[in-house]
Amino acid sequence: MLISIALVSSIGMQNLFVFNSAMANRLRRAFLIASFVWLTDTALTVVAFLGMGALITHYTWLKLIILFVGGGIVFWMGYGIFKGASATSLEGAVKPLPLKEAFVSAWAVAFANPQAIIDTSVSFGAMRSTLARGEVLPFLLGILSSTFLWFFGVTLIIGVLKNRLPRRFLMWVNLISGAIVMVYGCTLVWTAIKLLL
Repeated sequence: MLISIALVSSIGMQNLFVFNSAMANRLRRAFLIASFVWLTDTALTVVAFLGMGALITHYTWLKLIILFVGGGIVFWMGYGIFKGASATSLEGAVKPLPLKEAFVSAWAVAFANPQAIIDTSVSFGAMRSTLARGEVLPFLLGILSSTFLWFFGVTLIIGVLKNRLPRRFLMWVNLISGAIVMVYGCTLVWTAIKLLL
């Protein structure tokens, strides 16, 4: 649980998505979207545990595809966050995503982020190799329960406090986050280019 909390608590696309969802939606709907994020994170963790890291490490072409395609998607998502922040500053409110779009976006922030795929796959793959057969399931359940507590905890805290935060707070968070995510997307593509050279 502690290892998983350390990994999931860093500022990343999933946390930004959960944060924005809690700011834009009523608590009940925000919890539903947090469950989408937890479901997709669970899928990524299980796939990583099953040995996706070994495939990425073994096949350079697979790593290149993940970095190129994922880097482009990450940049596009960062642009969307940045653009949404500008719209928020003009309209003074955050528009909630339709549930269908929120569900698809939850999968995108988990599986379209190459760094998350590579880091999760390699780190959890390496950890799994150190565990005895009887330790695998408790370890995996610890990871999944900690991410559940994290995503729902963030949603609850932001959902309760959002009316006390200044309206421009989310705008500035999204402007800065969008810029960081766009730079991050460019960095991922540049990493892939360096691998090719």
